[in-house]
Amino acid sequence: MLKEQKPMINFNLKTQLTWRDMAVRTAFIIVTVAAIVWFMPRASRFNFKAEVNAPWRYGDLTATFDFPVYKSQNTLKKERAEVLKEFKPYYTFNDDVARRQVNLFRQRWGSVLPLVSSELKIIIANRLTTLYARGIIDTLEPLSGDTAQTIWRVTGENATPLAVSQVLTPKQAYEQLVQDDLVRRYEEALQELDLNDFIVPNLIYDSIHSQAAREELVRSVAPSSQVVVRGQKIISRGDIVDEATYQMLESYKNAIDARHDSTETGLSFAGKALYVLIFIILFTIYLSNYRSDYFDHIRSASMLYALIAIFCLLTSLLVGHSLLHVYLIPFAIVPIFVRVFMDSRTAFMTHVTVILICASILQYPLEFIAVEVVAGIAVIFCLRELSSRSQLFWTAAVFVLAATATRFALYLIRRGDISSFDPSEYYYLLICGLIVFCAYPLLYVIEKTFGFISDITLVELSNTNKELLRRMSEEAPGTFNHSIQVGNLAAEIARKIDANAQLVRTGALYHDIGKIQNPIYFTENQAGGISPHEHLSYIDSAQIIIGHVTEGLKLADKYHLPRQIRDLIATHHGQGKAKYFYIKYTNEHPDEPVDNLLFTYPGPNPFTKEQAILMMADAVEAASRSLPDYTEQTIRQLVNRIVDGQVSDGFFRECPITFRDIQYAKTVLIEKLKTIYHTRISYPDAKA
Repeated sequence: MLKEQKPMINFNLKTQLTWRDMAVRTAFIIVTVAAIVWFMPRASRFNFKAEVNAPWRYGDLTATFDFPVYKSQNTLKKERAEVLKEFKPYYTFNDDVARRQVNLFRQRWGSVLPLVSSELKIIIANRLTTLYARGIIDTLEPLSGDTAQTIWRVTGENATPLAVSQVLTPKQAYEQLVQDDLVRRYEEALQELDLNDFIVPNLIYDSIHSQAAREELVRSVAPSSQVVVRGQKIISRGDIVDEATYQMLESYKNAIDARHDSTETGLSFAGKALYVLIFIILFTIYLSNYRSDYFDHIRSASMLYALIAIFCLLTSLLVGHSLLHVYLIPFAIVPIFVRVFMDSRTAFMTHVTVILICASILQYPLEFIAVEVVAGIAVIFCLRELSSRSQLFWTAAVFVLAATATRFALYLIRRGDISSFDPSEYYYLLICGLIVFCAYPLLYVIEKTFGFISDITLVELSNTNKELLRRMSEEAPGTFNHSIQVGNLAAEIARKIDANAQLVRTGALYHDIGKIQNPIYFTENQAGGISPHEHLSYIDSAQIIIGHVTEGLKLADKYHLPRQIRDLIATHHGQGKAKYFYIKYTNEHPDEPVDNLLFTYPGPNPFTKEQAILMMADAVEAASRSLPDYTEQTIRQLVNRIVDGQVSDGFFRECPITFRDIQYAKTVLIEKLKTIYHTRISYPDAKA
């Protein structure tokens, strides 16, 4: 039945796109570009990382504008501390305090000590006046935090310097008063008067003027030590970064940040967005032209765009915050994952897209592009398939070798000698290689997240000690042997027509697992020629035979088999019929209408090469067991009849298999069956 034709859009691609296809692709482009551009550094900042007493690992650096070299915080702190030694705090002198306190003393004397000598009263009043004349300082603002040895005494509008040693605290003033020889003779009598009540500060700390004076002294320390002019070389490659050079680099970095913070406009942001948009659109066009099937499975396309976005975000994070060296980011993981789950050409395009976008974030991108592109190509060539952990180890080793050799070649081109060669620069690539090797667990995460299946998982699933396969070998041994034979035939076909041999072999082991539920109803598991179908109607027998597909899918869900294996179980009979019982029923009921659905498998028909291969291998292997004799002619006739019948029934209309592939498949089946069923010579009996 023909599908309804939808409006098509000609995008100058190999295939025409519907409005839905355009919407999906546009959504991928917008989301990816927005995520990358949003996290990109807001301007082309100073993207170098310098360390004191370490060599400068980048190229020669020359100032592109005039900028001051600021002093370090430690230097500024020392200079400000030195200047603050000259700081003199301001204290306001209050004359009224002395008169008020002396009058208070005289009043209290008359009421408390009226009979004590009036001469002593005059002596103490004079002593108080003398103490207040020297100055009693406000103890609420002590000088212990200051380095000043002199203060400013403010009287009215005049300020005069006064040594700190000349002023008194209230405690010192009291001690001088009571230790006077004349006063000490009347100590017992004066205890009732409590001379502490008459000693209060008359030099009050002026916080406003003092703070202003302190700030002015701090401002007098120049924050910069020199000015670097435009065109002046800051540092050369390989030079040791000392303290002065480090401050120069930091000042240059801050100056660049300040200039970009103040000058970056919407046009700069638009330029970044346009740059990223160009590469993402080109990548989308490539997929639409050559790998449009990835868009049919949204998870496949999602993984590609997610990898691009994630690695661009990592680069922006490291460069924007100067956290680590960019070579520590394992960009080789991108082509590894895409090559394992997809194909090498898409792996290369994805890797190049990531590298070119990330290069726009770096200060000097040419070396980065050369090193990472060469390393990515080497990884793609090395990792044709991933079926063991050792392959990932050798892939990581090839990555380190290719990246190191490329960087060393660029070093020789630039320098022309190896006298200043620094091997520490290559440690980053070695560490990155270790990260690539340790990324093995991420394969499992990618599989589960995006619905892929790796060769490693297929190898693990094909282990006959797995519970489900072990059950089949014990409960349905004939089916188990049949599945192994089908797997061998299907794998040979897959290798011949460039399909996934490991997938079809593993799928063949599981394609008939539904027969575990009723093994005796299937010929390969019957012994002694006894068949339980003799006691069932043709419809019931057909339902039991057809049911092994649905039962297999239930078991696949129960044991969490991957989607690709479930698809092979569902499609290995397609929407064909249980022909034996269908023909029997129609022959015995020629005049009755037949409900074809009662004899038809649920399907669907195969929609991948691997599913078509499994269908051919399964049907041919099962039918070959019923041949009366095994000659080349009978085997060839059997294979041609079954495969041509499947083609004529339309089972392969929805899968990307060609007539050439089908012809190769028939050739492989004929040759393999001839080998399996070859005639053995008879051994002679020994004479007595």
